Amino acid sequence: MTSTPSAPSALDVVEGVDLSGKTCVITGASSGLGRESVRALATAGAHVILAARNAADVAGTETWVREQVPRARLSPVHLDLTSLASVAAAAAAISDLTPTVHVLMNNAGVMFTPFGHTAEGFETHFGTNHLGHFELTRLLLPTLMAADGARVVVLSSDGHRMSDIDLADPNWQQRGYDKFAAYGASKTANVLHAVELDRRLRDHGVRAFAVHPGIVATSLARHMTAEDFTALGGVRTAERDPEASRVDVARDFTTPDRGAATQVWAAVTDELDGEGGVYLSDCRLGRAAPYALDESRALALWERSERLCAPGVPSLGSTM
Repeated sequence: MTSTPSAPSALDVVEGVDLSGKTCVITGASSGLGRESVRALATAGAHVILAARNAADVAGTETWVREQVPRARLSPVHLDLTSLASVAAAAAAISDLTPTVHVLMNNAGVMFTPFGHTAEGFETHFGTNHLGHFELTRLLLPTLMAADGARVVVLSSDGHRMSDIDLADPNWQQRGYDKFAAYGASKTANVLHAVELDRRLRDHGVRAFAVHPGIVATSLARHMTAEDFTALGGVRTAERDPEASRVDVARDFTTPDRGAATQVWAAVTDELDGEGGVYLSDCRLGRAAPYALDESRALALWERSERLCAPGVPSLGSTM
């Protein structure tokens, strides 16, 4: 996605949209794409629940949004995706705030971090970008199904083309760590999560979408070096997906307000009525690498994720 005058912003997307009476949950709501999504959905009249780790940053986002949308209805919830205990507490707090969630936007994430682990010992990318959101979504399923028409928007990236996920070794215990491949694998997991979630819940009125926001100038890139930017120039993606177009990072950067457009579009547009389990880019249907849309791998990842996050919990829709 190249930042041009014709590219819509998140506010452009919600023009004329009325979300009064709707509740939206956004993870990573304190900065970047999440912050812009809060502003857009609040402008449209939604009750927006800001789920994020840093309370001071969340408060800053609330102030920023209320300056522009004085009647905004905003509720902060503490969420640390690197801790499943925190995820459970956040889901409980959200359920206390509202009986229904109409939009769950799994926006938060990390990128190209040094090798590390979450509280439960999961590799940082896999544990944060995928498992934390997987468990949050699972715990919020009753509120999503109660909405009688809900959407789950999962932030992925064209970075998924850098690597499929190794289901036999998702936590990098048997291989040398590669931060590019680890990030790519977590973004592949995000697409696969949307595919299987949609399959399981579409008959319950819940549809799921994976989104590529573009190459956005946010703090997500704080772990990147000059060499990292060079490596993103298409070489890494071509290793897994030869059809991937070459990326010019300097040219293709877009701003957060425009980068958030596709995820907000996924949340509100009637153009996606009856759709689900698809990959979106530039406010339209996009093309993901085939392995990220493989239904058998999506099912296998779901089952593995359930075992890792909640051993002994019955699988929702396992026979559906």
